[in-house]
Amino acid sequence: MASDLELKAKEAFVDDHYDLAVELLTQAIQLSPNNAHLYADRAQANIKLQNLTEAVADANKAIELNPSLSKAYFRKGTACLKLEEYQTAKAAFEIGASLAPGESRFTNLIKECDELIAEESGAIHIPKNTASQDVSTEDVQPENDVPERQAVTVAKPKYRHEFYQKPDEVVVTIFAKGIPRNSITVDFGEQILSVSINFPGEDIYTFQPRLFGKIIPAKCRFEVLSTKIEIRLAKAELIHWTSLEFSRGVIVPQRANISSVAGGQRPTYPSSKPKRVDWDKLEAQVKKEEKEEKLDGDAALNKFFREIYQDADEDTRKAMKKSFVESNGTVLSTNWKEVGSKKVEGSPPDGMELKKWEH
Repeated sequence: MASDLELKAKEAFVDDHYDLAVELLTQAIQLSPNNAHLYADRAQANIKLQNLTEAVADANKAIELNPSLSKAYFRKGTACLKLEEYQTAKAAFEIGASLAPGESRFTNLIKECDELIAEESGAIHIPKNTASQDVSTEDVQPENDVPERQAVTVAKPKYRHEFYQKPDEVVVTIFAKGIPRNSITVDFGEQILSVSINFPGEDIYTFQPRLFGKIIPAKCRFEVLSTKIEIRLAKAELIHWTSLEFSRGVIVPQRANISSVAGGQRPTYPSSKPKRVDWDKLEAQVKKEEKEEKLDGDAALNKFFREIYQDADEDTRKAMKKSFVESNGTVLSTNWKEVGSKKVEGSPPDGMELKKWEH
């Protein structure tokens, strides 16, 4: 029965009935869940429908079931290429090429990935008409019987999910109670998260969002708890995600300075809090400017006296205060032994008379 559905799916694909092909292959997979070819073929149909994250998930499942199936790597690489995940696409094509060394399509697509990676890094500019826009229709053979189109039903997601983030990671939580770890498959791409829950007796749950920003797959991890699946995504860029899923209408925030973070400093973000002032540094700066300041006349003299007072010992300071006050500002002595035991009389400049003011 599964083989009949597979043949009908291939015919639907040739007739450009990709929705029907997906539905027929889904029915075939339910009857033969360990057939890697069925997942690889459904990945191809999903690519035609631009269901790219679903295509990656199907290709991953095909690879899991049959790691030597070259067309599964081809489908995964093609979908990732369209998702602009060039590093992941290149890795898939390279494995596929090692499994099918006589097929030039892998070599051409690896070269295309290299060019796009270089363009992404700002090295060169590549025209957008790339080979990845055309998907090969190999392994598809038309049949004489044309199947009737069947209705496709979309199941409502069974499990709820939410996310929060830190400067360097995003934590996704899928609330799935009592699911054993061996029923859960989680894969990470450059900008794809693929989660599959295959619990006996229930429909397969899949969650494959294209993420808001790129991640580092090697640093991502997940943990299965009694009531949930907790997935930690390591950000490739230290930016704030405004949503979990990618949207072409969203402007990606500017990247933070990674060099300072690598040096052990935390990234800084705009804040409405008052900026902290380093008063010690400010005082030192003011003192430096005062010392370097060039003044004339009375201002220079007053500065000179301030510097003497600032650097003087306690006796010298007492002498300066006492002589200046008692002489009504006409005498300034630094000798405490001389002025400490007597009153200092005023001594006005020549030609001027000292007057006492009544209060």
